[in-house]
Amino acid sequence: MRLKAPQKMGKTLLLEKILSHARQHGYQTAKLDLKLADIETLINLKTFLQWLCIDVADSLELEPQLEKHWQEVFGLNKNCTRYFQKYLLSLTDTPLVLAIDNFERLFEYPEIFPQFCLLLRGWYEAAKQGDKIGNIWKKLRLVVVHSTESYPSLDSNHSPFNVGLAIDLPEFNLQQVTNLVKQNELSLGEQDLTELMELLGGHPYLVQSAITHLKSQQVTLEELLRLAPTEQGIFSDHLRQQLWHLQHNPQLEIGYKKVVMTNAPVRLDTEVAFKLHSLGLVKLFSNDCVPGCELYRKYFSTRLE
Repeated sequence: MRLKAPQKMGKTLLLEKILSHARQHGYQTAKLDLKLADIETLINLKTFLQWLCIDVADSLELEPQLEKHWQEVFGLNKNCTRYFQKYLLSLTDTPLVLAIDNFERLFEYPEIFPQFCLLLRGWYEAAKQGDKIGNIWKKLRLVVVHSTESYPSLDSNHSPFNVGLAIDLPEFNLQQVTNLVKQNELSLGEQDLTELMELLGGHPYLVQSAITHLKSQQVTLEELLRLAPTEQGIFSDHLRQQLWHLQHNPQLEIGYKKVVMTNAPVRLDTEVAFKLHSLGLVKLFSNDCVPGCELYRKYFSTRLE
């Protein structure tokens, strides 16, 4: 299973619900959050794969036993495969759900990314075998979560991004936002909802933040809409964080300035477009970019002058 959506779209929440559902049905679960991997872990493939093995064993409350199952005579991917096959997947008949969150962290590590993708694809293919080995790998369920496309090039036969069930999380539509408003017992008319959607689109994080503030009566809808693209607005912390990302990557800042200053879709360098999409700052239409929502256009068109 592959979950893909920009940041703050609800991927991690959905992942936790999937893992909870799996545990309720008796599955073992292990979650690997690549945001937690420090630089030393990502130095080379061996260090990374051994970290993977130890982390999963720790999640399952097992002793690492790397010394027993890791033999230098084998290659790195082979060693990791043997560790899962002969140890983690063989101790019980219970299936294991392995979730890998923030997979895009590896896009910037060319020594690790293609080899790890090849490894995951190999595990997926191994489960198709009709022998004893295949039966072992059928116990593994992989869930990969990432915030953008895999823009580093991969052989299609080696990629884990073109197999399995793909779930691309969309924004909320008007009916879903209406339901959220009702669930929170807010009194917003049709015109109010239209104005809210025009500003925020259906961005889950922004919509939820607006509903939370309206429910607590910290702000009226009129004030929220008026102050939203300013430093006094309820989204100021989030907007400043996004601005920080842009200011620390000149390519992204230059590209995004073009997007918010133009009323038509803008064609950007592929990697710049994907990174902006990963941050949720743009929506992709074919090969072109538009602002993720009107709030972003209003705020960044003044900050990026």
